[in-house]
Amino acid sequence: MTIGYNTFEVRIDLSAIRHNYRVLCEKGSNVYGVIKADAYGHGMERVAKALENEGANTFAVGTIGEAVQLRNNGCEKRIISLVGPLNEADCLDLAENKIIPFIGSFDQLDLLTSVVKKKNLDVEISLKFETGMSRLGFNTDELPALIEVLKTIPQIHPVMASSHLATSDDPAYEGYVESQAAKFKYILKTLESAGIKVEASLANSAGILKHNKLHFSAQRGGVALYGSNPLIGTKWEDFGANLKPAMQVSTKIAAVRELKKGQSISYGCTYTAPKDMKVAIVCAGYADGYSRGLSSKGFMCINGHRAPIIGRVCMQLTAVDISSIPDVKFGDTAYLLGGEGAGFITAEDLASWWGTITYEIFCLLGLSPKSYIE
Repeated sequence: MTIGYNTFEVRIDLSAIRHNYRVLCEKGSNVYGVIKADAYGHGMERVAKALENEGANTFAVGTIGEAVQLRNNGCEKRIISLVGPLNEADCLDLAENKIIPFIGSFDQLDLLTSVVKKKNLDVEISLKFETGMSRLGFNTDELPALIEVLKTIPQIHPVMASSHLATSDDPAYEGYVESQAAKFKYILKTLESAGIKVEASLANSAGILKHNKLHFSAQRGGVALYGSNPLIGTKWEDFGANLKPAMQVSTKIAAVRELKKGQSISYGCTYTAPKDMKVAIVCAGYADGYSRGLSSKGFMCINGHRAPIIGRVCMQLTAVDISSIPDVKFGDTAYLLGGEGAGFITAEDLASWWGTITYEIFCLLGLSPKSYIE
């Protein structure tokens, strides 16, 4: 769903996304493009086409519905559903559209089995294993039973196996990454001994950039595709230094006004001017996905300078201090993400003020109308 009631302009630089894919491919060998959640807010269909032009042949989305949408948009490459089927309709859709679902529990496998037997269908699947994330996937001790069950279902063909790293971006947990990798290697060896040969995927963006021993036969490129360095702020951050930001978000200034010393602004009178000030009222608020948590914490970029937020972020308006920024007027552009000059705002900057991660920044701001730079 696209927000249709605001003045935001979300500009997506597809050339930056293509560049970032090339960076990941230089590190990895068989990089899937992870474009779930509307490509982290960047636009699933447009990003998929851009990555296809760079040679990507496998895409990972979240739900079966997303996968069908991508297929219907003309994508003929391999499409993986990371969530997999949740009901009979999902099973029918994945079979009809040649979607490869993650299957990570006996409940899910039983559901798919009942449908393919009843409808006489053949499907390929990716087996999902739990190695330390404690979220989705078969446990290691379920392997023997899983192998026996798969032998009884010739219509279901395991072609991939996957697990997900929990701490690949944190040097303090390198040992945890290694323990996950050891479990995954054991799983792959056990499957191979049972005659099940699969394309194996463990590494996410941080795994691709830093942990080259964990690349196996395929890797999943996610947030790094969109220019966010998952290793930033750690001793490993240089491994992602060549990534380029792909999203810029701007809006309009609705008013410029004077704020006298002692005068309060916005709801709750939480900010009182310590001196005479000039403020801009910007068309951005929590209804637009711009967090109320940025109240008196965040900044916008106006005319190449940082303008601090003062007072509470409202539903569709936010006040910023422009006392030290010349030539700001009604109708000018304010950048929430990106911008120009010394005031440029990175996704990491915004996430730190927001108290969140860049993934959430992209997904929420990406709900607004988008335009594209090829």
